[in-house]
Amino acid sequence: MHAQLIANLAIVLYLAASVILATRLVGIGPTAHWPRGGALAVGFMAVALHAGVLLPSLLGARGLDLGFFNASSLIALLTAGLLLLAALRKPVENLGIALLPIAAISLVLTLSHQSQPVVEKSLSWQIEAHILLSVLAYSILGLAAFQALLLALQNHQLHNHRPGGFMRALPPLQTMEALLFQMIGTGFILLSLSLFTGVLFLEDIFAQHLIHKTVLSLIAWTVFAGLLLGRKRHGWRGRKAIRWTLIGFGFLMLAYFGSKLVLELLLGKY
Repeated sequence: MHAQLIANLAIVLYLAASVILATRLVGIGPTAHWPRGGALAVGFMAVALHAGVLLPSLLGARGLDLGFFNASSLIALLTAGLLLLAALRKPVENLGIALLPIAAISLVLTLSHQSQPVVEKSLSWQIEAHILLSVLAYSILGLAAFQALLLALQNHQLHNHRPGGFMRALPPLQTMEALLFQMIGTGFILLSLSLFTGVLFLEDIFAQHLIHKTVLSLIAWTVFAGLLLGRKRHGWRGRKAIRWTLIGFGFLMLAYFGSKLVLELLLGKY
């Protein structure tokens, strides 16, 4: 019951932070003139409460529980936390309008769907490092995907000469693109380290139950590598950069959540 109350408070704070950010962006509503730091503080409180509810479930007595809903909630938690930390120095807080409600939804699903847990027992520090790198890479590249969607909307509005109030409230297009590639660069490094540690420390990385995840992750890595190379050599930007970012993240999403969804929820294999 205590955990349920904390979770409910986290959900309310996530939604409140999203509403505050949205009203600040459009300049309408009772929280339209809240200070930027106040909005971020509400988000950080939600993240802290989310972590307090999720971590005991993840780190159970039997080992690390990375079932579908726990893993989804963990990635949503890290994505929200990384976004808020980045927003302390970069103008990316408006991504929270969409991302913070997603974190709230992930917490609701974790509490309401009790699937059979996937528990890894007696993990070595090498495997734990691989898991941490994988989750961080996914979270940062997820942020990049949301940034790409926002950039696509901004690009569309500007090309159609309809820069409404929402678009005028965003940073300039060049700044948005620079932030996108900073996220992709950081995520790509973490994804590379994740794949390297997987090859180094996982004995069965190409086993039948992991082959699809490995192949799809390698395809995603290739897409992001091609995007960064195209940016450096040919100055890729705009729609091409957005398209490649979303394709790369799509493969990454299929690699992790696609396989877990099929194996755990549809086939009942853990």
